[in-house]
Amino acid sequence: MKRTLIIAALTAIPAAMSAQTALDAYSLSGSNQLRGTARFMSMGGAFTALGGDLTTLGQNPAGIGVYRYSEVGATLDINFQSVTANTPGSSLNSTQTKAYCNNVGYIGAVNLHNSVMPFFQWGATYGRKASFDRVYSGDITSLNTSLTNYVAGFTGAEGWTPADLNGYQSGYDPFQSTLAPWTSILMYNAYGINPSSDSSTDYRGLYNGTPGTGSFDVVEKGYVDEYNINFGGNIMNMVYWGIGFGIEDIDYTNSTYYSESFNKACISGSNGQGFDTGAASLGLQSWKHLYGTGWNFKVGVIVKPINEFRIGVAVHTPTYYNLNYQGWAQTQFDYSNGINGYYPNTSTYGTSDDYFTWKYRTPWRLMVGAAGVIGQKGIISVDYEYRPYDKMQVKDYNGNSYTDVEGDIATYYKAQNILRLGAEYRLTPNWSLRAGYSYMSSPVTTETRDGYQAIYTSGPDDTETQPSYSFDGDTQFVTAGIGFHIGAFYADAAYVWRHATSSWHAFTPNDYTAAGPEASITDNQSNIVLSVGFKF
Repeated sequence: MKRTLIIAALTAIPAAMSAQTALDAYSLSGSNQLRGTARFMSMGGAFTALGGDLTTLGQNPAGIGVYRYSEVGATLDINFQSVTANTPGSSLNSTQTKAYCNNVGYIGAVNLHNSVMPFFQWGATYGRKASFDRVYSGDITSLNTSLTNYVAGFTGAEGWTPADLNGYQSGYDPFQSTLAPWTSILMYNAYGINPSSDSSTDYRGLYNGTPGTGSFDVVEKGYVDEYNINFGGNIMNMVYWGIGFGIEDIDYTNSTYYSESFNKACISGSNGQGFDTGAASLGLQSWKHLYGTGWNFKVGVIVKPINEFRIGVAVHTPTYYNLNYQGWAQTQFDYSNGINGYYPNTSTYGTSDDYFTWKYRTPWRLMVGAAGVIGQKGIISVDYEYRPYDKMQVKDYNGNSYTDVEGDIATYYKAQNILRLGAEYRLTPNWSLRAGYSYMSSPVTTETRDGYQAIYTSGPDDTETQPSYSFDGDTQFVTAGIGFHIGAFYADAAYVWRHATSSWHAFTPNDYTAAGPEASITDNQSNIVLSVGFKF
């Protein structure tokens, strides 16, 4: 039963491997973001009934119909992020600062000199729709379970033998030669799970009833960029319409390191048979990269029955993505109990590499809004948006649905409700003050959030090797800003404070062990947003 150093790298054939999960689908959604021009963000994004802003090309395309002049503009967004991970007995804070180009666009307005349709508009914009950049870490001061026990339980229950999992055999690759979960293969070859004999499937993990300690580090990176082309117009200056086509570029990377350490761990006996007790620790470095492109279609209308009041409605089709997935994991085992000669390496690693293509469909979006003009100086606007995250879809590269994964999506997620409020007051002909607020509800079902659902993280073919996951809570934005314009030139500034909560879980509970360590994540961000442009 002796196991030696294993480094197995491979590329999975897309037709044979598929590893996307409900969690992967949601990770790409960018559900809790507020991005755009400084004016848009300073008013909480409540522009469904207003229009007249470059950002509305990606929100309500009818907003382009409000334009009477052409416009070109650009936006810089500086983000200050502070993320705190709270675990029992520990609280760690991580910070980072990033700068983005949030928006660049051009809108052309053509005067048709027609009483029925006086103007026709077209425009093109680039916008950063979402940023995934986030870093956080945490300490686990009292660990009463183990990832290895979790893996040992399902490995034995599925009947995988040591011969199935053993990667040191000459000419044998367990990742390709069996359908065994890749996490089981990694843990076996890194001494994380051990059987009582060479032919037994009664695997045991490191946790032996005595608490240990642990830690985790998570680095997320990536973005969703959208390129919009819109056309619009108005009918008798009462009904404004717009249609838009969007192309999205998406890139998401998650790198997670999770470690456990026990002074009295259950390890293999000194003769390679049975079990012994000694100090041991294990770390799992998991990495995934999802990237690709997609497209969507938008249509909207703004109705102005009187000059002082507007109503807006917009519908977005789902974004249809063609995506690529890359995954990789590495395990490290450190052992010390005074027994010499059995373990050939004090640090043992196992790696796997996975690649495939797949298709993903985001939820569709519906938004409605109303805005009022007060005395030619003030604007008050309110929006509501509906996003049914339980309707996300995933398919293989041939377009065949993964019904099990879509069942997980419907179990874990529900519709998200978004409220946006905005106000603007013109102090002088050149200066304006703005303020806003936005609330985004959690799209996670109550049963899932409260831990009553098993969470599947390994994909349809058990090739994903990142057992940890997170669920978003509610998100709030409080915004303020100032605007200046003189002649054709305008400059806007905004301050945006974002407060978001989420939960991090090392692994899901199963029939063989309790739920893994958890952490509550508090994500506070401050954005300074600057926009400049010309109208001509």
